[in-house]
Amino acid sequence: MKTNLFLIITAFLIAGCKNKADQADAYGNFEATEVIVSAETSGRIMKFDVSEGTEIARGTEIALVDTTLFHLQKAEINAGMKSVSTRISSINAQNEILNQQIANLKVNIARTENMLKNDAATQKQYDDLTGQLAVMEKQIAANNTQKASVAAELSVYEAKKATLNEQLARSSVKSPVKGTIIEKYAEAGELTAAGKPLVKIADLSVIRLTVYVSGAQLGSIKVGQDCTVRIDDGKKAYKSFTGKISTISEKAEFTPKIIQTKEERVTLVYAVNVELNNDGTMKSGMPGEVIF
Repeated sequence: MKTNLFLIITAFLIAGCKNKADQADAYGNFEATEVIVSAETSGRIMKFDVSEGTEIARGTEIALVDTTLFHLQKAEINAGMKSVSTRISSINAQNEILNQQIANLKVNIARTENMLKNDAATQKQYDDLTGQLAVMEKQIAANNTQKASVAAELSVYEAKKATLNEQLARSSVKSPVKGTIIEKYAEAGELTAAGKPLVKIADLSVIRLTVYVSGAQLGSIKVGQDCTVRIDDGKKAYKSFTGKISTISEKAEFTPKIIQTKEERVTLVYAVNVELNNDGTMKSGMPGEVIF
């Protein structure tokens, strides 16, 4: 009889220790990094093929806003640049002619200078030729000044074209992160505006569990420490994962209202973030618990 009583007491003690060891140290909810992607230009959405639940890579095109107006403006700028380039070519051609005339004139000046030494030409003839040379050189200088002005005008067109190219690039809305589309705010054919949200993307590959611990627990945990994260698997079972403590709050706060009873809500606690790889089981907002 005494032996049976001893076995029963021992079994209760073992069960009690096991239940205590199996108890979680902290509780909280899972959160994912969410990004709201907005349109950067205004216009009609021409393409919007993604749907909620679609997994996309970083840089994948999500939507395309109408670019017709930008292409028309770009064609107008290209025509203006072509006209300006033609004017520069015309000025260069004029300078080539003037340079050839100057070369010929210098030959005549040299010949006239020799003739002047032999009294075969007059000083007036020599002065007329040197005067013509000076006029042509000033004409080339004036042409070069005009060419610089035209080149500046061409630079303005190039800047406008670069702006349009940037607007064209921004008309293609691309995902800034790798993740899953969890919300979609528009459809193809609708009008959108710059800054208007189109989709919400969540990176569910790495998920974060935010839990709250008391001051007494702080001494047993540290950043970078591995821990066990559990979620419910049926009514009484758990599914466990390995996580790592990423941050520990430096400031105490009152327990969030979503945690436990009214008495526990006035307890000062510290927020602890645990990050872990997600196999698709954990969702944003799902409750979880951690064993340090």
